[in-house]
Amino acid sequence: MDPLSVLREYAGRGDLDKIIFTGDDILFGSDYSFPANVPTAFASKQSGRPYPLSAAVFLAQHNDLKHTDFLQAARLRRIPPVSLPDRKTFLDFLQFGHNTLPTEPLLPSSLPSFTQEAHPPPPPEEPDDDEASTAHVRAIERPLKDRNSILDARGRDFLAIYHAVLRREEERVRNKDSAPSAGRTEPSAAAAALANPKADKSLGDGFVPIILVPSASQTLITIYNVRDFLEDFVFVPSDEKVRALKGSPKPECVTVQKKHVRGERAGGAGGPVAFEVRDKPASLKTDDWARVVAVFVLGKEWQFKDWPFKDHVDIFNKVIGFFVRFEDDSVDSAKVVKQWNVKIISISKNKRHQDRPAALEVWERLEEFVRRTLK
Repeated sequence: MDPLSVLREYAGRGDLDKIIFTGDDILFGSDYSFPANVPTAFASKQSGRPYPLSAAVFLAQHNDLKHTDFLQAARLRRIPPVSLPDRKTFLDFLQFGHNTLPTEPLLPSSLPSFTQEAHPPPPPEEPDDDEASTAHVRAIERPLKDRNSILDARGRDFLAIYHAVLRREEERVRNKDSAPSAGRTEPSAAAAALANPKADKSLGDGFVPIILVPSASQTLITIYNVRDFLEDFVFVPSDEKVRALKGSPKPECVTVQKKHVRGERAGGAGGPVAFEVRDKPASLKTDDWARVVAVFVLGKEWQFKDWPFKDHVDIFNKVIGFFVRFEDDSVDSAKVVKQWNVKIISISKNKRHQDRPAALEVWERLEEFVRRTLK
């Protein structure tokens, strides 16, 4: 399968957010995996050199940025930037503006096309040519998955998850058998779980921490752009991410994981910790509240309505808080937040190269809090 054909298919379905950079590879959901530096048929008009797959994917995912901002973001990620003339050609190919290929073909005619009538399949080759082509393909093919890798979940231990599920089921049965009578009043299970923040929290035991973000549109970090900020270290406005979804429903949960940073010491044997990000606190169950470790605050009192905590002091003793704001916003915008035990993170409206240190500061404080709280 040609990687550009797969990329075009994902763009047509609106699934570009499912394409993930991981190490030296690029994962297309759970379907395909290609090396990030593999050359593609997308070549520079000026030099004639092919762009790597990483450049094509990065352009597809960040085509809404101004070209100067796009170049800065690409250089920060150490990805070869696509020139302005080539940019338009490639975006036409991805059908962002047109339904047919550009007049100057981007791909060899042997690659599959999305318009079957305009590009009929080539006539069958002679048997000898077909056998030679098959032998050539087999010689250069790269296996993507086997029966073992299909069952591989990165950073997760299925045995630990299985044991954790068994323990939760046993606890549920015990709690049901020992439920108090209707005439007695007992503290809620949520209050009991939150009274001891270290209870049943072990990163090596299938535990996945939860980060809560506001669902309000006026906040900077939402469930739409939290992955761009925490994984790619780039702030993308939420309204741009919503437009990119093209009417698709909002995700209920997003998983984020810190990527390796040059010069950073490797973590423990278990590897990086994955976090669930959610924006509907009302849907959390007792076990879910016991996994909440961080919250991005909106700066409004009503954000914490119906939370199972006594007050703001209780909240930010058990959960680390972050408030992300533009550096040139008025002081009044953070007036309420300054009264809470919350870390204020400032980013620039236009200087995207400043997003990386801001995101890394969030990770540094979050990882320190998790290590200290969930020992």
